[in-house]
Amino acid sequence: MSLDWMLYSGGNYGYSYNFTWLGRPVIQYPQDTVAMQELVWRTRPDVIIETGIAHGGSLILSASLLALLDYCDAVSCGTSFHPGHSKRRVIGVDIEIRPHNRAAIDRHPMSHLIHMIEGSSIDQKTIERVRSLVEDGMRVMVCLDSNHTHDHVLAELEAYAPLVTKGCYCVVFDTVIEDMPDGWFKDRPWNKGNNPRSALKEYLLKHPEFAIDSAMHDKLQITVAKEGFLERIA
Repeated sequence: MSLDWMLYSGGNYGYSYNFTWLGRPVIQYPQDTVAMQELVWRTRPDVIIETGIAHGGSLILSASLLALLDYCDAVSCGTSFHPGHSKRRVIGVDIEIRPHNRAAIDRHPMSHLIHMIEGSSIDQKTIERVRSLVEDGMRVMVCLDSNHTHDHVLAELEAYAPLVTKGCYCVVFDTVIEDMPDGWFKDRPWNKGNNPRSALKEYLLKHPEFAIDSAMHDKLQITVAKEGFLERIA
């Protein structure tokens, strides 16, 4: 029933395009933004690495959640803090960051927490740039939401999942493609058997340090990331 609704609302109304986060189009289901909030609060990352930027709404979402951690830390400790100074950061990677989107992100009050890298997320130079921004001892979360083909997502997992801290998550978005009708994406290369879920299934065969957190997608019921919430357990 959830999939039927997603097919109807997405196919007829572009449902995921209906929402913004602090003014920027987020292109996510509201349920998945709530899931991100829960994971960030529970695991308290210092760095969130995201592949796929688009309009920047997901970067702003992640940055605002990190800012809330800073705020809550200060309140809990009874200390003051400067909102513009934080060790926490969001690293966003996209093969093309369109100038108007970059400008809008740079103008946003959360921009001080965001570092954008333009380049293929699976290019070695890009991977090295991302790794250079992750300092020793930082707690790391990863979100993969760029090219959704099997080979690309598998390469992203090989590159970025090892950076995830034990107890934190690698969230692989758009695994729902595997459940959608064959040929649903007429102008895209991904399809059944060639998508983020097929990639993560292959990745997990050789990486027992990660496990699918099925409790997350079970309670969300409506999510584009079914079986895509990977917790690092070792």
